[in-house]
Amino acid sequence: MASVGFDKKTVRDVDLKHKRVLMRADYNVPVSKGKISDDYRIRRSVQTIQYIWEQYESSIVIISHLGRPDGKPDPLFSLKPVAERLSELLGKKVIFAADTTGPAAKAACDQLKPGQILLLENVRFDSREEKNSKDYAKELVETTKADVFVQDGFGVVHRAHASTEAITHLLPAVAGLLLAEEVGTIEKVVSEPVKPLVSVVGGAKISDKIEVLNKLIKISDCVAVVGAMANDFLLAESTPVGKSLVEKEVLGTTRDILRQAREEEKSRNFNFFVPVDVVVSKHPDGRGPTRIVDISADNIADIQAYPKQPKPQAYTVGRDELILDIGPASAARIAGAIKLANTVIWNGTCGITEIKGIAGAHDPFAHGTHTVMEAMIGPSNRHANKPFSLVGGGDTVSYVEEQGLTDDFSFVSTGGGATLELISGHKLPGVEALESKN
Repeated sequence: MASVGFDKKTVRDVDLKHKRVLMRADYNVPVSKGKISDDYRIRRSVQTIQYIWEQYESSIVIISHLGRPDGKPDPLFSLKPVAERLSELLGKKVIFAADTTGPAAKAACDQLKPGQILLLENVRFDSREEKNSKDYAKELVETTKADVFVQDGFGVVHRAHASTEAITHLLPAVAGLLLAEEVGTIEKVVSEPVKPLVSVVGGAKISDKIEVLNKLIKISDCVAVVGAMANDFLLAESTPVGKSLVEKEVLGTTRDILRQAREEEKSRNFNFFVPVDVVVSKHPDGRGPTRIVDISADNIADIQAYPKQPKPQAYTVGRDELILDIGPASAARIAGAIKLANTVIWNGTCGITEIKGIAGAHDPFAHGTHTVMEAMIGPSNRHANKPFSLVGGGDTVSYVEEQGLTDDFSFVSTGGGATLELISGHKLPGVEALESKN
């Protein structure tokens, strides 16, 4: 599923020879003590940089943001480590300037020769960036002396900022190869999915996923809610969730989504999965014991208690307990649906995957995610009916990366909010602002 139907001009549609190219990338990557722990977004930008670089005597100035530095310089959010990593990936020195529009940036841009690559400092060190300031965009163009603007930061195009929207009114503005591929692939999956389509949706807050859920319920054959978000649905069905994370203020909306899903089940061949069992613990740090609560009270609890009746605690989340993962029955149910699917959309892990096990134990709240993931890619990649898998969302992509399995999925998106907006059917300001092919 390539960039089908992408109607904006890309770097391939313009002459970049002898040109100074200003490229917006998304290098919002996790950095701790100057070390990058996940370079996926940097690696995905390489194809566009190489394409531009291969055009005769073109030079490239790259801009990006990192984190939320509140409009002022902060060494914790410097892009310097990104310049170093990019140099390694390209096998070519990437010059770094510790500013975006000041004297250091101007000097670096003035000295930039054809074939050279320069990365400017974090654009969010200037408070005008997030205000979509025309003045800041103008200063960026004047500083860089750019002839063409290339938008390749898919993770930021759902925002109308100076480096995504205002700047497109000052220069010929086209898409990079990554942006075209992201938009084309996601739009194709949503508008023309090869059925059956199974969607697995998680995340901490249901409020972030309301529109996505409504859309996926309409287009999918099966939707499974997982992660902390599933707690809201359990609560909406009057299931006790103890001290688990919930958004009580959107309980009415959760009930509306649940009602819509149940109506959909009656009208066509559709399934809406809410967890039937969950993994709980009294502490989220992975140091306390875990147990499975059989919410449906007709499976694990009965078998374990036979010939007696199960005790209420077997099928009830305690007041002092937290739901931290889906249970094995729920994971198996979702995995079964995935194995019958031709397309899978996955956004949000099933549990708190970042908590590590102690004393050599398996990560305590990653069992559900691992089961669901394996159903998508197949054990050792020998899946007879391997579906087209679209993976999006920061925590999901981080988990897939950490497991070293990025290449086993069909498409792993670099976007978080942008991916959700596109799935929901919204226009993205940073894409709309680019030149159309027609």
